[in-house]
Amino acid sequence: MNRSTAARALRSRAAHAMLLTIALLLLALIAPAGAAPGNDNRAPNLEACPELKVPAGHKVAFHTYAAGVQVYRWNGTSWAFVGPEALLFADADGQGVVGIHYGGPTWESNGGGKVVGSVLERYTADADAIPWLKLAAAPDGPGIFHRITFIQRVNTVGGKAPTAPGTAKNEEARVPYIAEYFFYRAQK
Repeated sequence: MNRSTAARALRSRAAHAMLLTIALLLLALIAPAGAAPGNDNRAPNLEACPELKVPAGHKVAFHTYAAGVQVYRWNGTSWAFVGPEALLFADADGQGVVGIHYGGPTWESNGGGKVVGSVLERYTADADAIPWLKLAAAPDGPGIFHRITFIQRVNTVGGKAPTAPGTAKNEEARVPYIAEYFFYRAQK
């Protein structure tokens, strides 16, 4: 690697770290999600997007904050989504890494439990951010994700595909994003 390529890579990493820090700070400023009276008080406020609500009888079992990147690949004509790469945190300040999030989409806890989601509904809360989602869940193994039925991605910041075309086929873009994930279980 020559000196100018190394310098560009270092600047790119520094810019990525700065964007991630700014995104985490923005997430911390988002008002805490509330719930309508009589409902699960840990569920996000979805009055503006009722299509993302989970069916009655399902309650929040786990809630995380994510910070990472949405990966896109230039196919010669457009940016194709590859998948997410994110850390899952116990709080909005980025404290307490509790797991990871990657393609599938898959969420994996530090304890090894996994859940894979499939998108049921989308909602665009911010044209400059990836959409909010409701996903059906397929748990894999024991742990915190055991018996998870639904997942919601809300309060997203960033993560959208680049608007400028790529310069070479298979070029990769790693776009910083933050979000909150709510994991639900059916109540007996």
